[in-house]
Amino acid sequence: MSPMSPQASLPGRYGGTRDLLPEAAAARKEILRTITDTFERFGFGPLETPAIEYAATLEGKYGPDAERLIYKLEDGELALRYDFTVPLARVVAMNPDLQRGLFRRYQIGPIWRRDRPQKNRYREFVQCDVDIVGVASVAADAEIVAVLTACLENLRFAEPRTRLGNRKVLNGLAAAVGAGELAEEMMRSLDKLDKIGENGVREELAQKGFGADQMARLFEITGLEGSNLEKLAAAEASLTAPVAAEGLAELRLMLECLAALGVPDDRVSVDFSLARGLDIYTGPVYEIEVPSLKTPSIAGGGRYDRLIGIFLGRDIPATGMSFGLDRVANAMEELGLLPEPQGKCRVLVTVFDQSTLPASFRAATRLRNAGMNTELYQGEGGLRSQFGYADRRGIPLAVILGPDELAAGTVAIRDLRTRKQEAVAAGKLVDEVLALQG
Repeated sequence: MSPMSPQASLPGRYGGTRDLLPEAAAARKEILRTITDTFERFGFGPLETPAIEYAATLEGKYGPDAERLIYKLEDGELALRYDFTVPLARVVAMNPDLQRGLFRRYQIGPIWRRDRPQKNRYREFVQCDVDIVGVASVAADAEIVAVLTACLENLRFAEPRTRLGNRKVLNGLAAAVGAGELAEEMMRSLDKLDKIGENGVREELAQKGFGADQMARLFEITGLEGSNLEKLAAAEASLTAPVAAEGLAELRLMLECLAALGVPDDRVSVDFSLARGLDIYTGPVYEIEVPSLKTPSIAGGGRYDRLIGIFLGRDIPATGMSFGLDRVANAMEELGLLPEPQGKCRVLVTVFDQSTLPASFRAATRLRNAGMNTELYQGEGGLRSQFGYADRRGIPLAVILGPDELAAGTVAIRDLRTRKQEAVAAGKLVDEVLALQG
């Protein structure tokens, strides 16, 4: 048996994770630049929390479907963070200054879930969160939807749309159909309506013990049609529980606020089936979709007024939304929207031979000092090999400093896009390269 090669002995990459080569990583950097700029334009500041939390901090916050996805470390006492919302609640509970008033923050970074890898679902991925803490009014929820809408518009997604629901309305609906202790189970099944269809939800509800009359009443409300205001009016007439009335009033106010924030009514759809899967939600819930995508849903969130109270002993209102950078980047690739990296290398300074190396170093330094992203070639091969290398990397310009150029006090600049080359005075190198870059 022949010895195993070093490559064959490598264990490979863990399932559900990815290597991002420079081109993909550079595109993501530009996407993040747009997202960060949008968050900050709305007045949100950055927060960073550890990748590792006590397992007890995360457990009991997300519901059974999500709980099984928490990555616990070997000792069982520690776990990798599942999201940014629970760590945010912990941070607020640990910092009295953040409890005294308004706290607006965004957080961007990797999180981990013990999920089954599939398209657009990874075990490690970068998540982007934006939250408002300390505001009980659903005006804060409206602003969260507005900032996420602005993010997607700034990333050039066409007409992102929001599905808008409310857990209080669902609680009132659960009371109306007599769900009792199965209220949360009802919501979890309803939340799958867009994935498994009405028949699938009916089958699941029947398995949980719901009767035909209960399901008929349930789908009477969740299937309401018409404008947002017409759906609200019909639900107000049908659901008499005080909690439902409170939730419906909140939806009315959110629609008014969203219109004032520049999100038109025809881009928002009231959806009484929307529950969002996590148990932390207490009021408005929302998902943003891009209709042109094969899988439209791209972001989601809601109000979680009791989560901080689990750590603090008294409730503090909060609301927020999140989306995965990987999901957004894949969606942009699907629609041909990936940005051109701003930090892309624009100039390759070639090396004729060792005798001209100092001159090439000096030319590269001048270009870098002038603010141009410049690479000095450090590989093997002559000028033709170096031009080929630049072409493969997408570098448009090459600077040539051979013995003839040095003797004449010039440099040659080759435009690899047009294959045109001209000699200029060495002192005009920076100006000429800037002119060619446009």
